[in-house]
Amino acid sequence: MTKTWVVLRDRNARLCLTGTIVSGFGTSALWLASGVWVKDLTGSDGLAALCMLAMWAPTLAGPLLGALADRVRRKPLLIGGSLLLAALLPVLLAVDTPDRVWLVLTVLFVYGATGVVHDAAGSALVAGAVAPALLGDFNGLRTAVTEGMKLIAPLAGAGLYTIYGGPGVALLDALTFVLAAGLYAGLRVHEDRPEPFAAPPATGSERGRSGRGTAAPRRRADRDRSEAAPGITPTPESEPQSPRHRSTADGRSSSVSPGRGRPARWAARADSPPSPHRTPSPEREPQSSGHRPLPDDHPTPPRRTPLTEGVRHIWAHPTLRPLILAGGTTMLCAGLNGALLYAVIDGLGHSPAYAGALYAVQGAGSVAVGLLSGPALRRLGERGFAAYGIAVTAVAAGLRAIPSDPLALVCSAAIGAGLPCVLIAALTAVQRETPDALLGRAVATANTLMFAPNVLGLAVGAALVGPLDQRPLSAVLGVVWLATAVPLFQRRASASRIAPRSPSDANPA
Repeated sequence: MTKTWVVLRDRNARLCLTGTIVSGFGTSALWLASGVWVKDLTGSDGLAALCMLAMWAPTLAGPLLGALADRVRRKPLLIGGSLLLAALLPVLLAVDTPDRVWLVLTVLFVYGATGVVHDAAGSALVAGAVAPALLGDFNGLRTAVTEGMKLIAPLAGAGLYTIYGGPGVALLDALTFVLAAGLYAGLRVHEDRPEPFAAPPATGSERGRSGRGTAAPRRRADRDRSEAAPGITPTPESEPQSPRHRSTADGRSSSVSPGRGRPARWAARADSPPSPHRTPSPEREPQSSGHRPLPDDHPTPPRRTPLTEGVRHIWAHPTLRPLILAGGTTMLCAGLNGALLYAVIDGLGHSPAYAGALYAVQGAGSVAVGLLSGPALRRLGERGFAAYGIAVTAVAAGLRAIPSDPLALVCSAAIGAGLPCVLIAALTAVQRETPDALLGRAVATANTLMFAPNVLGLAVGAALVGPLDQRPLSAVLGVVWLATAVPLFQRRASASRIAPRSPSDANPA
């Protein structure tokens, strides 16, 4: 059963989603209008293409820019970033001649860099403000509204550009960021002041004292059982609840503290029931022979970690590494597939404008999977959800080798539904499995590793589609793309074979 209504009832989740809708509308409108604007001013296709590159290029510096989200409180960072862009975009009103096009490219570059920081801070803030069990639902809803904006905003931006020109679109985008800043100001969150990088590593007992900012919680029953101390029954009723983090019956969390929003799961002693008036302190409760510490497979990094710590965390993590690698490979193949689009349309005997219909159907598929991703993640897990999504996308991309209008529309819808799965799964896993002090860098690093290969795929596809026929290229691409899902299926099958079985396995959430 979907928990969309539970997410929408949460004030913080609702405000974050609304802010995403508002600012995403302006971003999508400017993305289209900026290229048209520069093309009209200069007549140069190359300069028009540089607009997209200027907005995308800062993603390569994700590990560096994401560190800002770990050094500054995230709510003020979201507000400040939105107001910065709202103040910067009116500079584009001065662009009325070709020799001022550099202003457009500069503003778009700052726009892209601010967006990287904004995404990292927003994802990190949401990870603490939304109950862990609802993160998949929230990320799916965010994907749905983002893809929905891509269907509406470019048309609105093109219409506005036709009437008022580029300055009108820039002012519209500035207004959306003012509204987004107001929405973020309404978030009810508590954030501790971030500490500087490079303190001594936390010990096992120190990891047990902090909640969300320590080892990431395990979301599945088999992992919970493997980590629980012998003799301790991990039942939610017996866990002491901090006054600032109380779980409700519908799965929501009343905590809104990104730094302390997740309680330590196994802090209670096996031989002593927890007091309802206090949270047991690991310092005053020495471990017995039957109470072993949590394993260090997800160690908490130092407060002052290097800027490359996000890369090291992802690479060393047994859950995150295969998901991020699969996401990067998927986006590489997606770039290749995108470069073949107009060759597919030529094979169908249509004009290039037919791409609008295919994009619209693909967007509808992405919206649909965004709404269903929460239940799918709870049922399949991150690896399973990503693997099935990649498989669906790969098969659809391969079937584009067959020239058929109905099949082309079905394949576009399937690609739209399958492509976001690995991205949603990877982001949700990063939010769940990363300590709070490292979450901004980890999110930004994951985005860089997953989205940077897309440009390489576009370049390779553009080089191949000219001398080679589209049909064999599509067929080979589908087979290669499908192979990237095999490791995720194998890991999932291996885990299911060795995991102990009990009635609780029926409820992985």
